[in-house]
Amino acid sequence: MKTVIVGGVAGGASAAARLRRLDERGEIVLLERGEYISFANCGLPYYVGGEITEKSALTLQTPESFYNRFRIDVRVLSEVVSIDRAGKTITIHDLKEDRQYTETYDKLILSTGAEPLVPPIEGAKSANVFTLRNIPDAYAIRDKVVALGQGKKAVIVGGGYIGVEMAENLLHAGLDVTIVEMADHLIAPLDADMAADVHHYAAEKGLKLMLGSAVTGIVERDGSTTVTTSTGDVAADVVILSVGVRPESRLAKEAGLPCNAKGGILVDDHMRTEDENIYAVGDAVEITDFITGDKAMVPLAGPANKQGRIAADNICGLHSRYTGTQGSAVLKLFDMTIATTGLNERTAKAKGIDCDKVFLYSANHAGYYPGSTMMSMKVLFEKLSGRILGAQIVGFDGVDKRCDVLATAIRFNATGRDLAQLELCYAPPFGSAKDPVNMAGFVIENIEKGLIHQFHWHDVAGLPRDGSVQLLDVRTPAEAARGMIDGFTNIPLDELRQHLKELDRTKPVYVHCHSGLRSYIACRILTGEGFHCYNLAGGYRLYQSVTGEGKPPVSAMPCKK
Repeated sequence: MKTVIVGGVAGGASAAARLRRLDERGEIVLLERGEYISFANCGLPYYVGGEITEKSALTLQTPESFYNRFRIDVRVLSEVVSIDRAGKTITIHDLKEDRQYTETYDKLILSTGAEPLVPPIEGAKSANVFTLRNIPDAYAIRDKVVALGQGKKAVIVGGGYIGVEMAENLLHAGLDVTIVEMADHLIAPLDADMAADVHHYAAEKGLKLMLGSAVTGIVERDGSTTVTTSTGDVAADVVILSVGVRPESRLAKEAGLPCNAKGGILVDDHMRTEDENIYAVGDAVEITDFITGDKAMVPLAGPANKQGRIAADNICGLHSRYTGTQGSAVLKLFDMTIATTGLNERTAKAKGIDCDKVFLYSANHAGYYPGSTMMSMKVLFEKLSGRILGAQIVGFDGVDKRCDVLATAIRFNATGRDLAQLELCYAPPFGSAKDPVNMAGFVIENIEKGLIHQFHWHDVAGLPRDGSVQLLDVRTPAEAARGMIDGFTNIPLDELRQHLKELDRTKPVYVHCHSGLRSYIACRILTGEGFHCYNLAGGYRLYQSVTGEGKPPVSAMPCKK
């Protein structure tokens, strides 16, 4: 059997290697329009910033190494320009020799990826404007950065994963960096309340943020560049467009293969298109959301690798299935780690899912062991079933580990009760006997059992201050002296029992502490004494971070509950 693969990198190279492992005698041809068949595209921003110094480190496989290992016919600088489905042939443009020829196939795998979006604005294709997709792009941006030297101005248009990584690396390279983002917060998979810590930390590190700003044009005049936005202009010596990607599906469309409105190639769970002899994988395909079952576009390397393997399995008769994408991702911003998996609150509500959320502020390992730092967690769950729908974690050490556990829990349809029962590794340098993931399960269990009632940071402003409810701050006096929510009365937790006679059992009590832990204990005391009590999820720390009433110490994140 002869299998031709169009495009390398994650999906195509994975499919090629799997095909060879399953079929030693099959003919495999891998065609790549560029010079590189398998490269570390997620590492490109770190080359631009100088963190990765060797160009060779970006290349995972060369045509020679791929042939030596797998006996795969790799042809770079070979652009497939058309597919003849009836004749089962493709036409290839040899870019090096500038000639065209045809190639037959028994099975065809399309791994054409996605290309950066270039907004239809003035100046988007100017000399000082770049996008980042491949190794030549990274080389060009790096050369520009080196030529500019220290102190020059860079503007990143778009605050997604690539935009934030580029911002960090350009700052590392000595540039003055501004991120312009049309939404009200960075990193779209985060909810705005979880992005607040990211904003504070980014500003601490010297990044300038223009949020809620739509870029309307890029003007080059007299050797200078100006980025015009809906909220003002900003000068730039280099501009990086990072506003998203779109599937590169022209080949599929021109061959008559069905695509969705965004251009995503339609495939079944075997990664097969409408044509039984043509498969498609990676960023170019429409996927099924694992949690909702809806169709979506999620361009991530992990799913692309799995899809390439699954396509190869099915070509070789193993009947593997792709069961959906849940969007697990992690991002480094200086020393901060930002991780997400599953649905965020915005998406869940937009889809009409009846869900609830818990916020935690937990240490990465035992607080008494040196070096402990805090992480802010948001876990979303379905009210009726308790099933975990999504998680977002922002912090430092240990964030990726907890998000991976939660991603696994989601994949196996775990509930909050399941999280509480997980037996996770513990030693003081690595975690706590009650891991943050367990703690999320405990909080969800308490809500489901009616042991605690929550209110949230966005409810605070609407609480009456007319005496019809009681507003209680159970932090220490020293904490309260550094800032209080308007209308709340400070009674420290350890003195609460002595002050019960001052409270009215006929009126509900809304309680907060720094993180939500001490106020939970206060609520259990009050509930036991006949009060109807509500706990502020995430505590004063989250409220302060989101509302901007004071700047939370996100860089130090002391181990305070």
